[in-house]
Amino acid sequence: MPIPRLSIIMPVHEGDAYLDAALASLPDDANGLIEVIALDSSSTMRCRDIAARHAGRLTLRYEYRPDILSWTAKTNRAAAMARAPHVAMLHQDDLWLPDRLTAILAALDADPDAAMLLTAATIIDEGGRTLGRWRCPLEGRSSWEGPAVMERLLVQNFVALPSVVMRRDIWKDAGGLDESLWYTPDWDIYMKAAMRGRVSYLAEPTVAFRIHGGSQTMLGSRTPADFLNQMEIVVARYAPVIAGPKAKTIRHIAAASARINCLLAEVMHGRTAALAQIMGELLRLGPWGVWRYMSHSRIIDRVLPRIHARLRGAL
Repeated sequence: MPIPRLSIIMPVHEGDAYLDAALASLPDDANGLIEVIALDSSSTMRCRDIAARHAGRLTLRYEYRPDILSWTAKTNRAAAMARAPHVAMLHQDDLWLPDRLTAILAALDADPDAAMLLTAATIIDEGGRTLGRWRCPLEGRSSWEGPAVMERLLVQNFVALPSVVMRRDIWKDAGGLDESLWYTPDWDIYMKAAMRGRVSYLAEPTVAFRIHGGSQTMLGSRTPADFLNQMEIVVARYAPVIAGPKAKTIRHIAAASARINCLLAEVMHGRTAALAQIMGELLRLGPWGVWRYMSHSRIIDRVLPRIHARLRGAL
C-alpha cells in the first residue's frame, strides 16, 4: 500500500448517533492520500457496521477494542499504528468541512517542517446547525514561532481538536497523549508540540466542532474541583517555560483563566452566583490583563455558542 500523506485517528465509543456523519465528511480517497484508523470500544457492533459502509471509499483500518475504554488510550494506540508523516484526530461527533484536505495539504507543502498546523473551526449543535466560529488568536500571519503560541495557549486551550495536524515524529517525541489526564490531554500535547517547533495557522474554518449534552466537556459526574485540577496541572507544567518581560503576567492570567473556566461551567449548570466570582477574577486582572485574557482565551467564541445551545435546550 502507498504511504498516505495523513493518518486520521478516530477513538470511537458508543458513537452511532454521529459516526456516520463524521466518516461521510471525509472525502473519497481513491489516491490513498489519507488513512483512517478507528478503534472502537462500544458495547455493540453498530459502529463497526457504520464503519464498514465507508470502507470502500476510504482507506479505513478498523479495530474492535472493548478492552481499551479511554479515548486517550485508543488515540495513542492508533497513533502508534499510523503510517503517514502527519497525524490528525477526528472524534466521532465532529466533522471535516469541504476542501479541508486540499487546504491542509497545501499548508503542509508550504511549511513541511512546522511542528503543528491549526485552523479555525465552525461550532455546530447536535443537529448540525451552525452556532458560531471558533478562531485561534493567531490572525495576521500563517506561521508562528513556538514560544509566541505557547504564551497564548497557556492562557486557554483555544484549539478545536479536529482542526489539528501534527507531525508524527513530534507526536512520538512528545510521548503522545498523557493518559493520566481525562480532560486536558489535548491541551497538554499542543503545548509540547509548540515547544518543539513552529506552528502554522489557517484562519478559515476547515472542521466543525459539535457541542452536545453527551460530549467530553459535559461530563456531569465530575466536580468543579476535578475540572480545575485538570487545568491547573497543565498550567503548572508549562508556566515555567514562558519567558520574557510578560511571563509573570501571562502566568497570572493563565491561573485566573482556569478558575474562570470552572466558574463558567457552574453558571452553565445553573449556579448563577458564580457570575459574581467571575467578575471578581476579571477585576483582579486589571484592564490590561482583561484585554489579554479576552484576546488569548477566545472566550466569546467559546461561550456564546454554548449559551445559544443551552437556550435551545440542546445542552
